[in-house]
Amino acid sequence: MSQQPPSQGSNIVVMSNSPEPNILLRVVWFVFVGWWLSFWAIVLATVLQLTIIGIPGAIWVINRIPQIMTLKSSRRLQVSNNDSGVTVIGYSDREQRRWWVRAIYYVLVGWWATFVWLLLLWIAGILIITLPISFWMAGQTGKVQTLRR
Repeated sequence: MSQQPPSQGSNIVVMSNSPEPNILLRVVWFVFVGWWLSFWAIVLATVLQLTIIGIPGAIWVINRIPQIMTLKSSRRLQVSNNDSGVTVIGYSDREQRRWWVRAIYYVLVGWWATFVWLLLLWIAGILIITLPISFWMAGQTGKVQTLRR
């Protein structure tokens, strides 16, 4: 059987899978691993922020708090690319602000605001009633730290 090219006027759509596991696996992960592992990630990031040489590591860890806590990927922007009648839909990182703006913000505000934000996040995470707020806060941590989009 031979494949024929698409006829004029038709469009092929190719969609990549979401970078996140299904919700049931994410709930199980949070209940058995995510809540305590995220606490230790927060402690590690806070300690790393105390030294200049540790700041890149702290930023790396903090940007992954949502993934550590609930397996939520930071690649949430859905993009599409149409080339020769084939539309490819996938996921990508968002475009970031200029590095120097983010660096100035981090030095003046981000380092201490992140510490307070992460403490509130973890406290909200251990209380059942505020758990959804904690999940939302985890996704916003990069913004608090370095204005990450």
